[in-house]
Amino acid sequence: MEATDPLVERARSVRARAYAPYSGFPVGAAIEADDGAIFEGCNVENASYGLTICAERVALATGVAAGRTRFRKLALVTGGAEPVAPCGACRQVLAEFAPDLEIVSAASVATRRWRLAELLPAPFRRDKGEGAG
Repeated sequence: MEATDPLVERARSVRARAYAPYSGFPVGAAIEADDGAIFEGCNVENASYGLTICAERVALATGVAAGRTRFRKLALVTGGAEPVAPCGACRQVLAEFAPDLEIVSAASVATRRWRLAELLPAPFRRDKGEGAG
């Protein structure tokens, strides 16, 4: 595990504030803007499961609300044994702002890294018409 990575540590810290009474799977995320500012998020579940919002999107939206629209790195922390990648909805939302975002996912026994472009090689892009149809 990357205990010395400050972004991972921020994600680990915010994971403790996740609201996950339905899945029992709290997630923390921290995203770094291109200017070095860091924004945190945790998953917030809802009894109407479709209204649940993932930690990645909370962190990204917090950054956007603070005026940032360019991001370079995302850290995810879960309590599971193996690292998890962002879900499909998060991948698409992240691609809007950082199509080649570096992603590090830390779990209890392992850490894994990806580039968003690996996880979502053909995102929907309004300006290119990709993914339409």
